[in-house]
Amino acid sequence: MIVNASWMLISGKSASDSAMGLIVTTVLSSVITIAVFLMAKWSEVSRHWIRKRPWITMAWCAVAAFGAIIPSLWFQEHMPELPNIAEETFDMIMKDRLGYLSIGLLAPLAEELVFRGAILRSLLQWTSRSWVAIAISAFLFAAAHMNPAQLPHAFLIGLLLGWLYYRTDSIIPGMVYHWVNNSVAYVMYNLYPDPDLTVTQLFGSERTVLMAVGCSLCILLPALFQLNMKLEK
Repeated sequence: MIVNASWMLISGKSASDSAMGLIVTTVLSSVITIAVFLMAKWSEVSRHWIRKRPWITMAWCAVAAFGAIIPSLWFQEHMPELPNIAEETFDMIMKDRLGYLSIGLLAPLAEELVFRGAILRSLLQWTSRSWVAIAISAFLFAAAHMNPAQLPHAFLIGLLLGWLYYRTDSIIPGMVYHWVNNSVAYVMYNLYPDPDLTVTQLFGSERTVLMAVGCSLCILLPALFQLNMKLEK
């Protein structure tokens, strides 16, 4: 999703273009990105981690992604409002059924190849301070959105995705997390398409929101604890 957004903004694509044109553009940009990074071997792909059949760990990645959604929305709403310059573009993609091909399927693979499989891997070779490398890659991940409104959320998610890669040397955990995050965002957008809808309006009251945040943390924190126990390093 980030690679696609950056490509569209750089290329000058506007919300006036047809939804199908935008979807084709984003799909092609993801496919080309994946092909180039694999053929040039900028991102290494190995079956080492998946051969261990880490299905439970992958399930915990999905649970963590699900548990982080409401706290993330609540946190972002309490941040100072930032310009959402890509809102119209994402609106056209998200409301189309074929948009899921770009948002939910290709974006997690393309972005994990670029930001974890290539950039973070190189940064970890450059410095022995793993959290410095993870923070830099998370910053680049957020900056690549080219959309100020997404920066705080993207940076925090980038830290978690970087940690998953550092602990496994695999982009697969991040892909699972990324897929769940984007898929839920796609579903929620189509269920509640009003861009001005707040979490409080969704749940009815601030008290209910806080209860939802608390319940979500009861999902997220145990999932992170399990991941910390099960991941290799």
